[in-house]
Amino acid sequence: MRPNPPSKVGDVLRRFSVFIILLIICLIFALGSGEFLTASNLLNVALQTSIIAIVAIGMTFTILTAGIDLSVGSLMALGGALAAGLAVRQGLGTFGGIGVSLLIGLALGAINGLLIIKGGMPPFVATLAMMAVARGLTLVYTQGRPIAGIEKDFVFWGTGRLLGIPMPVILLAIIATIAHVVLRYTRFGLYVYATGGNEETTHLAGVSPDRIKLAVYAISGLTATLGGVLLTARLWSAQPNAAVGWELDAIAAPVLGGISLFGGVGSIGGTLVGAFIIGVLSNGLNLLGIPSYYQQVIKGIVFILAVMLDLFTKRRR
Repeated sequence: MRPNPPSKVGDVLRRFSVFIILLIICLIFALGSGEFLTASNLLNVALQTSIIAIVAIGMTFTILTAGIDLSVGSLMALGGALAAGLAVRQGLGTFGGIGVSLLIGLALGAINGLLIIKGGMPPFVATLAMMAVARGLTLVYTQGRPIAGIEKDFVFWGTGRLLGIPMPVILLAIIATIAHVVLRYTRFGLYVYATGGNEETTHLAGVSPDRIKLAVYAISGLTATLGGVLLTARLWSAQPNAAVGWELDAIAAPVLGGISLFGGVGSIGGTLVGAFIIGVLSNGLNLLGIPSYYQQVIKGIVFILAVMLDLFTKRRR
């Protein structure tokens, strides 16, 4: 007897399961609060989600290679502090400060990659060390005090709007589009998936997996720094304790979106949906008046369920 062909309905449900979960969460909050589906609140959700989604896109590249980057929260704080300080204190101006900050973030991300591929450190250990180093450098540079006095052209990148759309949302759309094209339609993207799925495939293609890993950690450092710059612009100041714990959300977004922690599986679209699940959860729970400490518990449980689903899916493969 021939096995029964897979159900088309079941295939659709599996393919769009994460998006369906997002819709269900939105429906629950819409029923619980009349403010949830207002245009102003939905735009606020997009604004709140955009920064962590940008950081999560960089994280996606590392996870696709079966790695992880725990340093993104600290790199966000350092990037924001350097951009603000260089612009205000050293007189480099908005674009000079932001540009130098992004280059430093790129370099620190590359150092993460070197610690992993040349130093032989597990990604968890290397990026955990960088998390401590970057946070320490932030405190040293700021002397533990906020950096204020940021010019309006700097603040515009976090609070300004173009055609009514917040700038962080526009930047997210641009970065997500570029990342999607790179992963789906370039050889580099193919090698990223191959490195996470089977490094031998990358070797056979004549490409060193080490070079791919170096590149993806540099990308993660760059997007984390950009996220920190946008957060600083949104807050009108650089805070030395900014983005504490954001690495959890940056990891949770890809995992919730179907990116396998074992590498080689997932998409940028999935990461975006995962980021919006986190953003909608935070926004909806706030509207329902749920205290922040309970929200952390709920987010942690959701992350655990996502990892368990990833483990279950890997076993079925």
